[in-house]
Amino acid sequence: MSFAIFADSTCNLSRSYLEKYQIVSIPFSYEMDGKLVLCPQDVEAFDGKAFYDYLRNKGVVKTSLLSTGTLMDAFRPALEAGQDVLYTTLASGISGTVNSAIQAARLLAEEFPERTVKVVDSLGAGLGTGLLVLKGAQYREEGFGLEETAAKVMQDRDHLCQLFTVDDLMFLKRGGRVSGVSAAIGTILQVKPLLHGDETGHITVFHKVRGRKKAMEALAGLYGKRVMAPETQEVFISHGDCLEDAEALAQMVSQTAKPKTLTILPHEPLTGAHVGPGMLALFFFGTSK
Repeated sequence: MSFAIFADSTCNLSRSYLEKYQIVSIPFSYEMDGKLVLCPQDVEAFDGKAFYDYLRNKGVVKTSLLSTGTLMDAFRPALEAGQDVLYTTLASGISGTVNSAIQAARLLAEEFPERTVKVVDSLGAGLGTGLLVLKGAQYREEGFGLEETAAKVMQDRDHLCQLFTVDDLMFLKRGGRVSGVSAAIGTILQVKPLLHGDETGHITVFHKVRGRKKAMEALAGLYGKRVMAPETQEVFISHGDCLEDAEALAQMVSQTAKPKTLTILPHEPLTGAHVGPGMLALFFFGTSK
């Protein structure tokens, strides 16, 4: 292959996608009960029920970024084998991993002056990042080189739609997304925020509805308004241990504008720790409004 494609465990992709497209996933880690836990490289190896039950029971998970050294160690074998590297990762608005990767690329350029490490800030999270990783792999299969692929992925990024809702506003409060007062009131009144990844890579609340069902209907409605050529798309739904809701949302989406494929996966732990159990997210390519 002309270049190697790297992602990390926050891309939320299953083993079948990683193997099909020969994508190398670098695992993040998190701290639970004072112990360091390595994220599974493919999300289907993740025990989502146990993880989200831990959060439901007031457990605290501490997360951290990938270090420059970790990324250098991951990329080095590909560079030694004569391959360039394309790495697409979690949004710079919510993680410092992009900066770690840029520093790794600079240091490796001194070590491997004939090789290139290209870093793409997905401006997304979870399967938003995963969708861009898949696009890069598909462009590589079509014969595009590293620079062309990176440019095309960044063009696709402009159309990336990442829409989600959460079941408990208190997790967003801990992350500074809503005030303590609005979080408490929202929980009592069953106010459900609709959130998205914005153009700067930050997660923002853009609307609120009353009740879980209305939040799901709103997600499906926004998909219907914004999706581009759904019959050509791989659409994803991820969930924080709420499979029945994910399946209900999938049915709404298919009835609205059936995509080429629609895949439901558990939401990975690193960003899952910040959105909490009951998180439900929809990922596709569409218009900005």
